[in-house]
Amino acid sequence: MTEENESLPDPTSSLLAFFGSELYRIRKAAKKSQSQAARMAHTTQAMISYIEGAKRVPSEALAHDLDAAFGTDGHFGRLYPLVIKFAYPSWFLPYVEMERQATSLSIFNNQLIPGLLQTEAYARAVLAGGRPDSLEDLVAARITRQDVFERETPPHAWFILDEYALTRAYPGRPAMRKQLQHLLTVGGRPRTVIQVVPRDAPPHPGVNGSFNLLSFDNGTDVLHIDGVVRGRMSADPEEVIAASRSYDLIRAVALSPRESAELIQTHLKEMDS
Repeated sequence: MTEENESLPDPTSSLLAFFGSELYRIRKAAKKSQSQAARMAHTTQAMISYIEGAKRVPSEALAHDLDAAFGTDGHFGRLYPLVIKFAYPSWFLPYVEMERQATSLSIFNNQLIPGLLQTEAYARAVLAGGRPDSLEDLVAARITRQDVFERETPPHAWFILDEYALTRAYPGRPAMRKQLQHLLTVGGRPRTVIQVVPRDAPPHPGVNGSFNLLSFDNGTDVLHIDGVVRGRMSADPEEVIAASRSYDLIRAVALSPRESAELIQTHLKEMDS
């Protein structure tokens, strides 16, 4: 990550861009580099650069740390709720907060590459399909969720996806190649498992839709079910148990992690042909 952004987004384009422009303006007025600002706010130079470029959604803690670092009397703290309001739908924000705290993730998607595994180009192509008012904010918000893997102790993450998702080159073949390469890279991490349900798999509960299960060191597991307009969360024990059983049944018809990686490699080679 370079020390300074080559270009900054139009601050009037979104609240996320405005937040970034304010950080840039105040940092420059204080004559601090990104690295110096990062040390003052207990973050990284890359994060300062991402936020100034409207590529990441700041956390509430970072907003307050920026206020403390630059003596801005709660300026960034007051901007934070507005940024969050437009970065994440109100119904989805509770899930995002729980996802940040989860120690274990079990995710199944029957149509797409799961959001936590998406590259920026893939996420942009998928989200553009909904014709949102602020596409770039939604992309930044989705990529920001992947920061859960940068925690000191990342969650154990188990992903199962349908082979169909590997064949839909949403962002175009070059970008899809990078997406498949990213799957192979992430799948090699010690705490991450990726499995693929092949096309010829027998019927399984996953044909009914995508869902996620979050587990915690303390507290009950949480189920999130995708919907057409909005998703739904549930901590109802009966629903969670039923979803866990469904996940086990899907996993039973999926390829092993090694076989799944080989299948991803096969589709990657087809992209190159």
